[in-house]
Amino acid sequence: MLNLVQKTFKNLWFRNLKEQTIQINDNAVRIRAGILLIIPIYMMFTFVNVVYGPNWEITPDSIALDTYEVDFEDRIIYKVDATKMVFEYAFQTKLLLYALLEMLLGLTVIGSRFSPTILLASLLTIGQKPNWKPLGPKRCAWLMGASFITVCIVFFNPDAVALWINNLLATNIPIDKNYIPSWLALNLVWICLLFMWMEAVMGLCVGCKIYAVLAKLGLVNRHCDACEDINWDEIQRKKQQKLDKKNQR
Repeated sequence: MLNLVQKTFKNLWFRNLKEQTIQINDNAVRIRAGILLIIPIYMMFTFVNVVYGPNWEITPDSIALDTYEVDFEDRIIYKVDATKMVFEYAFQTKLLLYALLEMLLGLTVIGSRFSPTILLASLLTIGQKPNWKPLGPKRCAWLMGASFITVCIVFFNPDAVALWINNLLATNIPIDKNYIPSWLALNLVWICLLFMWMEAVMGLCVGCKIYAVLAKLGLVNRHCDACEDINWDEIQRKKQQKLDKKNQR
């Protein structure tokens, strides 16, 4: 058991780091998707509150006064003391930045060393028969996730992003306007939640399917099918048999 833990710390979810076509354990990928699923679930409730929640709150001791006026739908207008709700997104921004970092770390072998969720998912698969899949299609899925997260970060911080662009490019983008419509950010969260749920529960990687389409169109390099067909466990078993025979002599 100790050897398995040591091997996991060394290789994480990778089959063989010396392979030309890197293969990762899809079982660990699904567990990691289940762990990170917490983030879009939380963001979904945040967006629903922002988009559909009340913007004004009437103070408890407020008295409604009749203005003796009506609106265009003949509804009586009353005057009350109310406060406008101001949302603060510091925690959501930090959470999204962490999620973005997780997506980017999984793109490279070196970056994977710094991902807590990759390490945890790899440890949780100890003792299970691995299901090897190429890394390339998974990268496509994680890049999609990173793009969704980036849009949400801009939605929550339009002023900071505009100010950063102005300082970087010497532009004059208004900092008091949100350039990401709320419906777009909300739908992206729903899509991200659906895709991660499909990965974690059903084992269906939508990003991998998109990668296959891009490969057929010649826009990306397809993974090596010959490498996928190699039975590495059988090769390792035969090597062990040869070593045992040699030791017996």
